Amino acid sequence: MTTGTSGSGGQAPTGATTGSGGAGTGTSTSSSTTATSSGSGGTGGSPDAGFQPCPETGVCKILPLGDSITFGLGFDGGYRVELFHLAQQDDHEITFTGTQQMNGPAMVDGAPFPRNHEGISGETIQQIANRVPTPALRDMPHIVLLHAGTNDMVSSANGADARLGALLDELIAEAPDALIVVSSIIPLPFAASSVNTFNAAIPGLVEERASAGAHILFADQFTGFPTSELGDQVHPNQAGYARMAGVWYEAIEGYLR
Repeated sequence: MTTGTSGSGGQAPTGATTGSGGAGTGTSTSSSTTATSSGSGGTGGSPDAGFQPCPETGVCKILPLGDSITFGLGFDGGYRVELFHLAQQDDHEITFTGTQQMNGPAMVDGAPFPRNHEGISGETIQQIANRVPTPALRDMPHIVLLHAGTNDMVSSANGADARLGALLDELIAEAPDALIVVSSIIPLPFAASSVNTFNAAIPGLVEERASAGAHILFADQFTGFPTSELGDQVHPNQAGYARMAGVWYEAIEGYLR
């Protein structure tokens, strides 16, 4: 079984996510020096050998799915900026899909930055699930990056693992040909016990579904993520988002064309 790795990216508590990042118009020259993940490898399933979600020609469509961390609160474009940079430098052609307010820089590495995503501040796992299949899968992705659960740690941690499992089942049913990458959530210092309990359940949820034939794998966004890279004790700062990008990229790079 392949094991994805990752840093960590938390969602914001319901009461702390009223802000929204502005639509960036600047040019990014993102550096990959901070994107290296120090997290240890996660556990969980991987798709069958030979599985290839991305097309042989043309862009691979990636859906960033989640809450304010996916939106990029605290750094315009969030982890998507560095993830695009990493793909560009390795000559992988990717784009981002999603229906929410576009944000991020206009250009990265001299190329137009795809500013789409499906991240909404304050949303719980159930609220994210309510967007599947519509509108989240309106433009069917080849890869889904799911970071969900931080808001549940604040509003109702009990049963969060079951709700995540139901969301995974919905994604598998609605996007059977996509690679679904689900991560642990990044540290949330004021709810550390709930986060640890929730994160511990995620690899098993992934393994169960991978064993049943789903195209799914786990990425560890928690291990090695320092609280110094949380800009407000909830959302990553720029270095934290770059760390997250490194984890996502390590998980999906082998599937990119």
